[in-house]
Amino acid sequence: MNEKTSKFDEIDHRILTALQQDGSLSQRQLADRIGLSQNACWRRLQRLTEAGILQGNRVVIDATRAGLDLTVFVMIRTRHHDDGWARRFRARVESIPEITEFHRIGGEWDYMAKLVTTSMAGYDRCYKALIADMDLERVTGVFSMETIFEGRPLRLPR
Repeated sequence: MNEKTSKFDEIDHRILTALQQDGSLSQRQLADRIGLSQNACWRRLQRLTEAGILQGNRVVIDATRAGLDLTVFVMIRTRHHDDGWARRFRARVESIPEITEFHRIGGEWDYMAKLVTTSMAGYDRCYKALIADMDLERVTGVFSMETIFEGRPLRLPR
């Protein structure tokens, strides 16, 4: 496997699948689960990390139970498509911690941001921070009524 390919062998596939199911597995538990020695498992993990396939370790938090009751998908259309403006806009978006995902997209809209906050007042505060001096053509929020599922494990190619 090299950095430009997403090809992995069956053992890499089993490692990635196991970690997506339970990222809290210790290296020993992971090695036992996939049938490798700890050293071989460590080398595989290092290689997957160096290739950029494994990126960090995170804990999943239930947003509602943590008091974050409002999820908004913010759709953005802009008049500007030059690199300087895009860098400035990206920095603006990155400065708003309630924005948990940000995508440049194709179609009718240019960008989509996922914003998770406490309330409509929290959304309004983020909205004002997002649009201040940015000369956006159109911004609209799509409010999530219910999360059916999220964070689904990736279906890895074979």
